[in-house]
Amino acid sequence: MGNQTIGLMVEAADKTGLLHLLTGVIARRGGDIVSVEILENRPTDARTYFEIALPGSPEELVEDLRSLPIVRRVEVVKTLATIYGKRIIIMGGGAQVGQVAIGAVSEADRHNIRGEHISVDTIPLVGEQKLADAVRAVARLPRAKAIVLAGSLMGGEIEAAVREVRQAGLLVISLNMAGSVPDAADLVVTDPVQAGVMCVMAIADTAKFDLERLKRRVF
Repeated sequence: MGNQTIGLMVEAADKTGLLHLLTGVIARRGGDIVSVEILENRPTDARTYFEIALPGSPEELVEDLRSLPIVRRVEVVKTLATIYGKRIIIMGGGAQVGQVAIGAVSEADRHNIRGEHISVDTIPLVGEQKLADAVRAVARLPRAKAIVLAGSLMGGEIEAAVREVRQAGLLVISLNMAGSVPDAADLVVTDPVQAGVMCVMAIADTAKFDLERLKRRVF
């Protein structure tokens, strides 16, 4: 039997070394931790979410975790990838972000009905350094596949950040704006609604759309 990826929610008494104890049990059962997030870390209790690639069924791992004196509850849950799937991050000026989101949400709905899992996140931001920091942070977000930069003027440090995250494998789509960011992006789209649509099409497994086959990169 091959590995299956499971979601595991663990509630335990908070203490120094809690994560070490939990991961030690997971490792002994042959689990490969795909991601981990500390959802709550209060003096009295802690909630930790794991996504684990696990050989065989999770029952033995769950029982081992429950046997720890500090553990109060262990629950197997659906993974975030199963529920929310691939993530698109739209950032920039509020008006442009909203228009891109209209296209992205409408197109994602069409593909999600057919079995795809795509979610859309937005963050209105202004300022070169804030946007550059946000672009770089997307590379650290779980399941993030693409960024849409929506604004009127972006360049400088934002351009450098775009080139960095593209090297990390993220797709970057830019509106056709002033500044050097369009030159650094994978695709430049003038209409914000269409930018959202094309971004979803580019990452959806249920779409026959390949950026590599486009004869031009500015629309």
